[in-house]
Amino acid sequence: MSSSVPVLVISNRKGGAGKTTVSVNISAEFAAAKQRILLIDLDSQGHCAVGLGVKISAGQAAVHDIFTSPTLRLIDAVCETSIHNLFLLPANPAFQHGDSGNDEQCLARALADKSIAEQFDLIVIDTPPSLDNLLLNALAAANWVLVPYVPHPLSFEGVRQLVRVLFKVISSRNPKLKILGFLPVMTGNHVRQHRQTTEQVTKQFGALRVLNGIRTDIKLAEAFGVGKPIRLYAAKSRGAEDFSELATTLIQLMKK
Repeated sequence: MSSSVPVLVISNRKGGAGKTTVSVNISAEFAAAKQRILLIDLDSQGHCAVGLGVKISAGQAAVHDIFTSPTLRLIDAVCETSIHNLFLLPANPAFQHGDSGNDEQCLARALADKSIAEQFDLIVIDTPPSLDNLLLNALAAANWVLVPYVPHPLSFEGVRQLVRVLFKVISSRNPKLKILGFLPVMTGNHVRQHRQTTEQVTKQFGALRVLNGIRTDIKLAEAFGVGKPIRLYAAKSRGAEDFSELATTLIQLMKK
């Protein structure tokens, strides 16, 4: 079972790889392109709400509740954001990953609710770095996965670990899942280690799969700190330019 709304998962097995920064900012870019976007924060740290300036109350309904309350309709937990066309399905920071059970199709079933299809054009899922049932639920529901990575050796190993998981999911659980691309973030072509790591990714997975990167830009951290996507905080910054270009590229790739 899968959602009738296309689903893009942002994932890397290593923490600190820029998943949430990418999730928040690419969702805002898609929304600006007149798509109605549902951003799902499957990482219990709940940082998507921070990046969008959304205040989450204690006990508020969250995406993680579907694993413990099967009767919950996800649409009832959706929050508005200050950004036109962008909605958030927040995380539950108190959720224990061990409570997610063993059902890998729980999220896919919840997303198949027709109320989701009626209201959204695209779903973006920010995932936890852990290999557990939450990540497997996201991948089971997805059409595409985008893999951000910081270009240094530890992050490259996180990419390799995730790809091994992806191949298993594609072969045995979700044959429609495609790798949309590998995205270097916090990158600088003048840094030799950055160039070398991206060359490794290119050599292992192919040049066509490696996307133009998101350059290092302090404005991205500042934007997150004030709860705004970079396109609203610093529209002329490098980060805003890079995310705008990325959105154009991804929209084209998802049409193929």
